[in-house]
Amino acid sequence: MRNNKIIILGGATASGKSAIALKLAKEQGGEIINADSMQIYRELDILTACPGVDDLNAVPHHLYRYLKGDDPCSAERWRDLARGVIDDVQERGLIPIVVGGTGLYLKALVNGLSKVPEIDQNIRQNIRTEVNEFGAEVAHAKLIKIDPEMASRLAPNDSQRIARALEVKLSTGRSLAEWQQQPEIGGLVDEDFEIEKIIIERDRAELYARCDQRFKKMIEEGQAIEEVKELLSLGYDLNLPVMKSLGVPQIIDFIEGKTTLEQTVVLAQTATRQFAKRQMTWFRNQFFDWQTLKL
Repeated sequence: MRNNKIIILGGATASGKSAIALKLAKEQGGEIINADSMQIYRELDILTACPGVDDLNAVPHHLYRYLKGDDPCSAERWRDLARGVIDDVQERGLIPIVVGGTGLYLKALVNGLSKVPEIDQNIRQNIRTEVNEFGAEVAHAKLIKIDPEMASRLAPNDSQRIARALEVKLSTGRSLAEWQQQPEIGGLVDEDFEIEKIIIERDRAELYARCDQRFKKMIEEGQAIEEVKELLSLGYDLNLPVMKSLGVPQIIDFIEGKTTLEQTVVLAQTATRQFAKRQMTWFRNQFFDWQTLKL
């Protein structure tokens, strides 16, 4: 008999989402679906804190280590993948438990996305080539000239989103900001689901301490550096999202002799805390009507 329930867990990095998802899956008869934009890639088990072998054996997990790092995943693509898994789990009478810290993924799943027309593939390829060759800041300067509104929303080093904004503007003649104002479609809220939406929240000081300790442990055990060395050996473009995952740029600098190990740890811990802060702010502003679970 099909199960109509879905549990969605969101929260900042190191907040304890995975442990809670595992507990709920065991208690309620569920399977876990990844909603983390970095855990979807197969090359970064350690640095993205993917579930370990024991957890994977205890409960089925989906969309973890699913794509190669040179195969970028958009929110729409992830949403479509997740919907397929959700349907399969429900058809088997179980509860899909979607868990992750990528707020845009969760918003796309629950509320849907504004539909942007198909992008001209020649324009897309040209933009991606330019960004890879000349860098994100040059592309951002170009975006300022043709779409200042989107440029003001994006960091000058956010190569993926800058490229997306450029290709939409050049291909459709309209700003991505305009397309995003269109009605959102394809969300769970438009269908007959029983959705339990939960944001996991920890005291900020405790969360920061957990972030610091987790990265320190990754370094002390030696696995994180080896993982980045293996990632570099694949020859991926440094502008790919997987190459900008938390800790990766800092460890690359260490491998190349630009920083000491101590500096690497401090820089990566700082970046992780800043990321966690942005996540908390995003969830607070975007998902204010979700249930909050304080730990």
